[in-house]
Amino acid sequence: MWWKRRVYLDAASGTTGNPSSPHEEGRAAKDALESARVAIARLLEVQADDVLFTSGATESNALAILGLAKAGDHALYLPSAHASVVENMKLLAERGVAVEPLPIKDYRVDIETLQKMLRPETVLVTMEAVCGETGVIWNTREVTQELQNVWDVRRPTSDVGRLTSKHGRALLHVDASQAPATEKLTRDHFGADLLTLDGAKVGVRGVGVLVAHRTIPLAPLYRGGGQERGLRPGSEAPELALAFAAALARVALMREQFRVRARRARELLVSRLATIPNLYINEAPSARQASNIMNLSLLGRDTDYLVALLDEAGFALSTRSACETDSTDGLPAGRQGSRAVYALTRDVERARSTLRISWDASVGEGDLARFAKALIRAVAFSAEGGSASGGIDRDALR
Repeated sequence: MWWKRRVYLDAASGTTGNPSSPHEEGRAAKDALESARVAIARLLEVQADDVLFTSGATESNALAILGLAKAGDHALYLPSAHASVVENMKLLAERGVAVEPLPIKDYRVDIETLQKMLRPETVLVTMEAVCGETGVIWNTREVTQELQNVWDVRRPTSDVGRLTSKHGRALLHVDASQAPATEKLTRDHFGADLLTLDGAKVGVRGVGVLVAHRTIPLAPLYRGGGQERGLRPGSEAPELALAFAAALARVALMREQFRVRARRARELLVSRLATIPNLYINEAPSARQASNIMNLSLLGRDTDYLVALLDEAGFALSTRSACETDSTDGLPAGRQGSRAVYALTRDVERARSTLRISWDASVGEGDLARFAKALIRAVAFSAEGGSASGGIDRDALR
């Protein structure tokens, strides 16, 4: 049969090939999607069927949390976690799930206290791999081991009295959105049963992944066309999935080199900022701290104002997570600040005076050195009564 120009007459399913369509363009889109799925699965050392594409970490976290726990269950969460975890745990509580914050001691989940909190009806523990506000690397594997230990002790000879009616032990969900730059990116590394990743954290906004084995009894958040094992209905985005897979591979390739550079840059930054009075660094011991996230408390300072000054000087940073800018949840009544820092330090003043500095491979030591000078000058400027209303001399802060 002679060749003719193809005419695309399936615009109603998408103006480019839809992975669920039966024609050549649809098959090409499906091949691209599955290629991305396989590539991510290899990086995470899981089966391709375990990888579920979502729109980002918020949706992945919601599916892991709301899709697993039901009325009458018990669930635990890190109080320093991202808003997409904390808010969905509140929603579980509204639905009749018993919800409690995990105990924290010395920047770790307190395993001894956790053991006492676990119940026969505990189905889910959710925590971050790396705290997005402070860079604390959490002891996820220790938590998983404790969940297994408790199950081994309580394991019945029949289904009667099982820890849950759905599976052998409580499952661990880990939000690893902040982990790719500095941590080995496999499910086993975190000891996770369910694992969240976010494309935005590696430069590809609008796509995420939830890793969950088919045997985990998740329920979809909504219904539709049955895509992604029926757990995330809606037409997939092969282009975003491919870009996400490629970005994760690049980050994994550069990880060790970046960790070394970031650790050295962090040490230099800490030494340069040492002259600022009443400055505290909210961090765990170095072995349990992501080197590219630094959280500072500047007691008595208006850090929102400092962020504005530094923005004018050409430096973009924040006081806390962008999803937390208007939140007072987790702090004493009437107080505003970083929920994550308060959960770690129990210090209201430190929580209300935070700056979060985080960087990727595009930022060098010279950039951070210039930032340190600008921060020192901004603090001095604010201490002298400088006001944004009178205009800011951008060059004076450089």
